[in-house]
Amino acid sequence: VPVDTELYELLEVPPTASDADVKKAYRKKAKEHHPDKNINDPEASKRFQEIGAAYEILSDPQTREVYDEYGLEGIAGGQGGPGGGVDPADIFAELFGGGGRGGGGGFSFAFGGPGGMGGGPRRSRQQDSIIPYEVTLEDLYNGKHVKMNMEKEIVCAVCRGSGAKSGAKPKPCIKCEGKGWTTSTTPIGHSSFGQARVVCEECEGVGEKLREKDRCKKCKAKKTVKEKKRQEIFVEKGMTDRQRIVLTGEGDQSASLPDPDVPAGDVIFVLKLERHSAFERSGNDLSTKVQITLSEALLGFDRILLTHLDGRGIQVASTAGKVIRPNDTMILRGEGMPHYKSPDRKGDLYVVFDVEFPDEGWAKSVDKTALYPLLPPKKPDLEPRPAVVDTPAYEEGDFVDVRARSFPAGADFLNQSAFSSFQFGADEDAEEAWTDEDDEGEGEPECRTQ
Repeated sequence: VPVDTELYELLEVPPTASDADVKKAYRKKAKEHHPDKNINDPEASKRFQEIGAAYEILSDPQTREVYDEYGLEGIAGGQGGPGGGVDPADIFAELFGGGGRGGGGGFSFAFGGPGGMGGGPRRSRQQDSIIPYEVTLEDLYNGKHVKMNMEKEIVCAVCRGSGAKSGAKPKPCIKCEGKGWTTSTTPIGHSSFGQARVVCEECEGVGEKLREKDRCKKCKAKKTVKEKKRQEIFVEKGMTDRQRIVLTGEGDQSASLPDPDVPAGDVIFVLKLERHSAFERSGNDLSTKVQITLSEALLGFDRILLTHLDGRGIQVASTAGKVIRPNDTMILRGEGMPHYKSPDRKGDLYVVFDVEFPDEGWAKSVDKTALYPLLPPKKPDLEPRPAVVDTPAYEEGDFVDVRARSFPAGADFLNQSAFSSFQFGADEDAEEAWTDEDDEGEGEPECRTQ
């Protein structure tokens, strides 16, 4: 039985799981907690790193054997483990890139205080702050300069992050006996129990605690204080949905790691594009639908068709003698989105024409005798004529537009059958989809009996 099951619990597999089961569980959990799929969850990046670190250890037979026998202390080269001479900070800094969950109760790889696991990893910098930021398509087309007031946690300058008055020293935590963690027993099955280490709620994993009279007057032993600062971000022309804007070093300094020598993390704004009422984007190309009348479709037009994202009116004259059919598309070169970092270059604008036919009132008022000679002749019956001809009954309400449908965000919004010589947005690299080989063939069939 392994002495430590925390990594197995993180991947939600039993200690007896095979290598294939561990891999499958990792892929499932990594997809579930990937930061790009959880941009509104600031904890997703941290969980994603923990999952990756757990898999790094359990996927290697040698490190898994060491972990099963000695726990995380064995991996880090602690007492009793075979990894003597290995700096645990190097291992965890490489695997975690900033550590596991700290603070409140729950899983954690690093506990501070005397008697803990090597005092925790030395981080190159502290945790990043992820902030979703909504933008419009106009913002991404024209660029945008935003100023805002922000508040962040910084190390208390009075006590330099100790939380104590000058000369005062914390006492070992009574609840965890200075280890920074306690043991939690969880039932597994009907008659078995598993044990796991959890952060001590009394000292928050530090292993030490200050008396009330010894606490710093400014931070009240919290070790950090709030600082307000005026910040500004630049949404550059051509940026894309989910692109990140990074304010380096403007993140919080963690209360669980108040080391002045460790740089603060970053503030990362993740752009979230709002749906536009007229335009849709694919890479550096834009698409919009424009309605024209039947007379314009047959005889041509020369007018302002649309208002662009920068407020310009776009005037277009159709080609003389060109008959425009429904869903015909005109490409306006250089009227698409600006290229990111090269705003003078632009993609193309695809104008999809929707021909507006006259209503019944017009058909009743027009002189049909004068109109017939101007229109193409009616088509004759099918040849050869079928042996049996039926005349089904129908009502006026049976005329419907089967093409009218809504598209979810990110779906293909153009009917590909309408194009023969181009593919919308084909010049841009498509985002690589994350697929699970183990899931292939398990989906439902496309057609099902209702």
